[in-house]
Amino acid sequence: MITEEIYRTYVQILKEELKPAMGCTEPIAVAYAAARAKSLLKGEPKRATLEVSGNIVKNVKSVVVPHTGGMHGLKAAFAAGIVAGDAEKELEAISSVTEEAFPLIKEWVETFDLRVVVPEDAHIFDIGVRLYNEEHSVYVRIVDKHTNIVKIEEDGVAVLDRTDEIEEKKADRSMLSVDQIVRFAEDVNTDDVKEVLDRQIAFNMAIAEEGMRNRYGANIGKVLLRTYQPDVKLSAKAYAAAASDARMNGCELPVIINSGSGNQGITASVPVIVYARGLCVPQETLYRALCISNLITVHLKAGIGTLSAYCGAVSAGAGAACGIAYLLGGGEREIEHTLVNTLAIDSGIICDGAKASCAAKIATAVESGLMGLNMFYLGNEFFAGDGIVKKGVENTIRSVSRLAQEGMRETDKEIIKIMLDE
Repeated sequence: MITEEIYRTYVQILKEELKPAMGCTEPIAVAYAAARAKSLLKGEPKRATLEVSGNIVKNVKSVVVPHTGGMHGLKAAFAAGIVAGDAEKELEAISSVTEEAFPLIKEWVETFDLRVVVPEDAHIFDIGVRLYNEEHSVYVRIVDKHTNIVKIEEDGVAVLDRTDEIEEKKADRSMLSVDQIVRFAEDVNTDDVKEVLDRQIAFNMAIAEEGMRNRYGANIGKVLLRTYQPDVKLSAKAYAAAASDARMNGCELPVIINSGSGNQGITASVPVIVYARGLCVPQETLYRALCISNLITVHLKAGIGTLSAYCGAVSAGAGAACGIAYLLGGGEREIEHTLVNTLAIDSGIICDGAKASCAAKIATAVESGLMGLNMFYLGNEFFAGDGIVKKGVENTIRSVSRLAQEGMRETDKEIIKIMLDE
């Protein structure tokens, strides 16, 4: 049994993390910031400055912004938020934009006086929107999390300033550990998590099926199913990849995110759902497996940070493998070994922004997770001293956090330079 405090915290983490978002979350955060600034400005904006960190540039540059008629990049995300965004909807800020608005969004992209700058002192996740007209100005800044507004200025006067606090008040992620996550999943009253998990199942499988039906991006899901003999393992990879391909390439269906990322939300859920359906397990068992997958993904990402040169699909693929281990009857021991094996296999895949190849990376991450799982079931494992693997699952997780946060810092800078070198 786990303590009541841990129980309440884990339920709250699931509610905080598994939120709906329309399109890739970084461009949507830009649109949200723009919509929020527009709602505060007295009169129409005549010019603007968009201040973004290099990682925001990286994650917005190549992805199609939904509800824009196929446009991509920072200017499209900004324009969509200004022209038709609804700040009250946060990460669904442009979910209600209609086709009638597309020409106006395009006009703003092409003609509006927008200056994009990358401040040297920006946080890894940092978006600032400054709007001006002849008489008034507004400034809105988001830091560290996609909806975490830390500063608002109206006509140069701060009406909100939490820059000294920065981090939103959220459930304590430091209380997460693999052993407690497994115990929580085994003990949880599924009524406490049913609503949030039902929404994840419905939304993320809907976009996966849409990705399979139609052509999006590199069509990785279809490539997998048409190249290899279909089985549940292949379907788990293919449907997750198809969901990402749709999301990265303009599909207007929402997804349920994990750790601020739609791709991570897809990867942590779709393979587990596909496996559960293939195994015909009870719905309650699926809920418990999704608790494991989602919480382990959050646990891994908490040490890595919101944005990094370390591909988030790796964490989510490891989480999904742990959820699948549970579906196959595994307990704490099986899940811990699956996680360590998986992290030993594919840690270090780089994040070079949101774009079509994310789908292929997701398929690779799920494949590594399934390899790590099957290794253990066949009596094989990686041991402490094998590369970054340490004795104990939590120590290995800390190794990965160190690799992603410290070791790949310069890698991240170089990736951004390469991407901006047209």
